[in-house]
Amino acid sequence: MKIHEKYIARELLAAILLVLAALVALYGFFDLIESLKDVGRGEFGVGHAFAYVGLRLPGRIYELMPIAALIGALYALSSLARHSEITVLRASGMTTRQLLLLLFKVAGLFALGALLLGESVVPPAERTAQEMRVKAIRNVVAKEFRSGLWVKDGRSFVNIRSATPDARLEQLRVYQFDEQNRLQFVMEAREGVFLEPGVWQLTEVVRTVLEDARGQAQPRAWVEREAELRWSSALTPEIISVLMVAPERMSLVSLVTYLRHLWTNNQKTERYEIALWKKFFYPMAALVMVALALPFGYTHSRMGGVSLQIFGGVMVGVFFHMLNGLFSSLGVIHSWPPLASALAPSALFLLAALGMLWWVERR
Repeated sequence: MKIHEKYIARELLAAILLVLAALVALYGFFDLIESLKDVGRGEFGVGHAFAYVGLRLPGRIYELMPIAALIGALYALSSLARHSEITVLRASGMTTRQLLLLLFKVAGLFALGALLLGESVVPPAERTAQEMRVKAIRNVVAKEFRSGLWVKDGRSFVNIRSATPDARLEQLRVYQFDEQNRLQFVMEAREGVFLEPGVWQLTEVVRTVLEDARGQAQPRAWVEREAELRWSSALTPEIISVLMVAPERMSLVSLVTYLRHLWTNNQKTERYEIALWKKFFYPMAALVMVALALPFGYTHSRMGGVSLQIFGGVMVGVFFHMLNGLFSSLGVIHSWPPLASALAPSALFLLAALGMLWWVERR
């Protein structure tokens, strides 16, 4: 790289890293405040709160990377324009295309870092954080196997074959044990719906009850059937949603594997397909954000306006984050093509950036 390219890259890197550190610290502080509300519940203590927030920081870095790229690029380009450095560079022959490619090189480093972070660090860290919190607060432990989700709830072991994103349980099986760890009954249900804290509504229930076998050669058993049954359990939709692996937190390998499972069983895959495509395109949003920041560097006034541009960058970044989630939800609801749902926010912002650059060049 030439001297002026190294200088611009250094300024851009420093600004983005500074903004990213500030945003992560801010969001981490809010997460800590929220987590401190759970201190005293069960075995959850202050140490658990700090560990929980620390384990969630990689996910925050991944989410905030595009916003930090936008605000950092705005700040760096505004500083260069304020000292007339961009004007000098353009007068010396540096074209908009060359400057944009230089910005893409720097943003590409953050895109690559976000991709690696989202694949190797975020999924296990998020899983560890949520499992630690659930175990400490509710004394409920769980593990996923090929047979479904297994949950220990007091003296019961619950097997959930599948659970939908709204925490509706399907193909539920409960193994109830007594104080001497003897099996009392096995209950199966086609579906479970959450009614209120501590109560689930089960449908098509089949319960196999075992009589106490002490002093008998063989235990006696009988079967009870009920169309509906209210089941008391410490499980809540919050716990189920935590114990389920959210598509956005899965790695690419896990998403592909689970998608194959859904295809094999003829189940809906829209949400997971959108999450899969977002895994590819979300890190690339950093490139779109720096392209969006470039026109502001050209239009900067030496009389001031940096604060207003930074505020505008924050608003645009928040809007992008909200739009990204909105298109994902709309894609699932309306069965839009997964690729279009995942790519639309970045494509819209890229078109806006190109339009702004064209307008600035025309002037």
